[in-house]
Amino acid sequence: MRRFMAEHPTAEATDWGLLEPLAVTAAVTSDDAVLEALVEVERALVLARGRIIGKDLSEVAQALQGAQLDRAELISGARTGGVPVIPLVIHLRALAESAVPGSGAHVHQGATSQDILDTALMLVAQRALGVARERLRTAGESLVALAIGERYTLSIARTLGQHAAQSTVGVSIAGWLDGIAAAMDALAEAGFPVQLGGAVGTGEDFDREADVPHTADRVRSALAEQLGLDDPERSWHTERSHVLRVASAAALVTTALGRIGRDVAFLARTEIGEASLGATGGSSAMPHKRNPVDAVLLTANGLRVPGLVATVHSAALAQDARPAGEWHAEWSAFRGLLRLAVESSDAAASMFARLSFDRAAVEANRLLSPDLERDAAATRVASDRIIESAIGRFRAVERKEQR
Repeated sequence: MRRFMAEHPTAEATDWGLLEPLAVTAAVTSDDAVLEALVEVERALVLARGRIIGKDLSEVAQALQGAQLDRAELISGARTGGVPVIPLVIHLRALAESAVPGSGAHVHQGATSQDILDTALMLVAQRALGVARERLRTAGESLVALAIGERYTLSIARTLGQHAAQSTVGVSIAGWLDGIAAAMDALAEAGFPVQLGGAVGTGEDFDREADVPHTADRVRSALAEQLGLDDPERSWHTERSHVLRVASAAALVTTALGRIGRDVAFLARTEIGEASLGATGGSSAMPHKRNPVDAVLLTANGLRVPGLVATVHSAALAQDARPAGEWHAEWSAFRGLLRLAVESSDAAASMFARLSFDRAAVEANRLLSPDLERDAAATRVASDRIIESAIGRFRAVERKEQR
């Protein structure tokens, strides 16, 4: 351990997935990804401001490179200042000065730490949830194929843990597909705005420098264009509806997939035996076991969501022009929700690609309640209707995204 720490001096500040097996799939939300987004925002701000005030600052912007930053010094500076942007700006200004003497003042000019961090996290959110959308689309396509393949496989539906009525495996899968479609729709509706308001949200430093009214609005618009984010046409330092909307969309993804994970884990039980995951995990003490690992991890991620959502919502009760603690509490919880959405969507895509059903086991379980048998033809007609409707909703969301 001592040797490891010597070779990796910042390892104690890095989560590398030992207790979060799916973390490797969510590198888009890592500290390195956040740092690169912070640098990208500062670089874009230099270019946007230069464009508005009529100065070519491209050489200054080019000098701002995350690879040249000392992570240990950034961590130390963040501990001292409470915000990672403070030490970041010091280092970026030094890089600018070394490339173009006298240009350091152009870095971060007119902005405040919250502008940069909020915008960077929205940039990370846009990228992370973009990955989640692609994984959900893949997962949805697998579910479409499964639903069609099992549309006439008669099964027993359960309510309150008991046999309830006759249904089909395809109907159950259609319900899962509805969850995927709802999650994709929520992601399509989530906006990703820039933040730019200066010290207390008025943006007056930009106006004062240019001596032109509404310069702050023009710089913000140019920044949004530069980064490919939305222009909210306002500062939202303590009005956190944008954050709540994105966090809620990420939470919906993980919760929808967690519910499916719980269903699959139940159907894969030894005594039920209706579902097979194809790839399963073993046990350190019981080598005969074939644990439904992806389903378990999807469920686990879903169970983690409520606490993170509660933190983000609590932090939204901010005060003053910048609150003392609420904003800071939001960062990790918000990033955590993004991470879980990516992890779960990736695990779901993997699980559904290999998921299959044992029709003999499904039939045996159905016949445990022979008194609940109904007309098979009517059940299959209803199954067709429900599955086609679910597929239609999924396709509609796909088309909506493409627009």
